[in-house]
Amino acid sequence: MKRTNRKSGLRKLPFIIIFIFGFLPLKAQDQVSDSLLNEQVKYLQEMLDHDVKNAQIWWYGWLAGYSIATAGQGIVYFTSDNLKTRQDMALGSATTLLGALGQIIAPMPHPASLSGNTNIVGEEPGQIRSLDYSEDMLKALALREKEGRSWKMHALTGVINIGSGLITWLGFKRTFLDGLGNFALNTAVTEAQIWTQPSRAIKDYEKYCRQYGTVVNPAAYKPEKQWLLYAGPGGITVKLVF
Repeated sequence: MKRTNRKSGLRKLPFIIIFIFGFLPLKAQDQVSDSLLNEQVKYLQEMLDHDVKNAQIWWYGWLAGYSIATAGQGIVYFTSDNLKTRQDMALGSATTLLGALGQIIAPMPHPASLSGNTNIVGEEPGQIRSLDYSEDMLKALALREKEGRSWKMHALTGVINIGSGLITWLGFKRTFLDGLGNFALNTAVTEAQIWTQPSRAIKDYEKYCRQYGTVVNPAAYKPEKQWLLYAGPGGITVKLVF
């Protein structure tokens, strides 16, 4: 009787071992997945820390410059008795005011607080939401920088600058050289604004896409196929995970 029980116990031993170790691959897989998510979110946050800071310096700097120029030219307009000076200041303050409004109308994407909106510690759904948020921020910054350097911006500012030069020449009945000088000065300012705009987010976003692949599905870094073996009182189950 004891020999029979011993043989029965020995027969069950492989199933018990398989039952215990059958769940280890899934647990290890979850740990690897969590580790990849943490690494990816931290990598994105490091990029965003630099990119957002550069974008803010550029955006606030030009907004402050245009605002100061508008106020300064307005003061000269109201304090000067020279007609040409008043004309130049009135037109100049109008163009710099348009520049300031352009900054306000098309602001840089700005998260209220990166640390407050991203949570790299916690449950996996929270990590994925954090990853989605960071990806969206980096993509939005890259698109904003790309649009800011596109031909549309050169064309738009060019039209405004040409209009300002024509007003100086024909509207104020000044010389052609006066109108050309006004156009050249405004063009130099607007082109400097366009070309000083940061472009690091564009490079960072491209680098991120190359390193981590498509960002459409942030949880797509699990193995493509994996065979899992489970054993229990009801028998052995083989599962293929895609």
